[in-house]
Amino acid sequence: MVLDYGSGNVRSAQRALEHVGADVVVTSDHIAALECDGLVVPGVGAFAACRVGLDAVQGHRVIGRRLAGARPVLGICVGMQLMFDEGVEHGVHTEGYGEWPGVVERLPAQVVPHMGWNTVDVASGSSLFVGIERERFYFVHSYGVRAWNWSDGSPLLVAPQVTWSEHGGRFVAAVENGPLRAVQFHPEKSGDAGLTLLSNWLDTL
Repeated sequence: MVLDYGSGNVRSAQRALEHVGADVVVTSDHIAALECDGLVVPGVGAFAACRVGLDAVQGHRVIGRRLAGARPVLGICVGMQLMFDEGVEHGVHTEGYGEWPGVVERLPAQVVPHMGWNTVDVASGSSLFVGIERERFYFVHSYGVRAWNWSDGSPLLVAPQVTWSEHGGRFVAAVENGPLRAVQFHPEKSGDAGLTLLSNWLDTL
């Protein structure tokens, strides 16, 4: 299921998922989003605007309840960024959902947005990138998470798998953390590599 909260980009995500065999519904209904096998949270535009839109369809509640029940969620682009602690755009600080530590901030590159194909440094043991570890993916963004500080020392918690890319400096390109997975790039625009990643995610449902 693809969550529609007015961020755009939902139809291309739907088509890509259907291409790899998923039975896809696009919806803004929070009950349906809670009950589906796998939920995709896309995102295009400003962090604060996406947060407002997602809250309007009870996105925070839906994501929190799904993760508490170990039910899969896949964030894409700003849908990934919202899982972090905070977004900072043009001096405006907006609270994220706090699933992972980190601040979404402007990339320190001479040219932004970061638009086009780029390689990634895949995390060891990744399930999303099986068979596509050396492929390139399509990015369109000006902001990202540049520092990852996982400090919970509990032996019962496994640290998330973090994949990186670079544009003016390193930034988080993907995170895999139990039922919550997310990517900064657009798999639906990344050709065969993106379709393989979506298929890999479906295999985890």
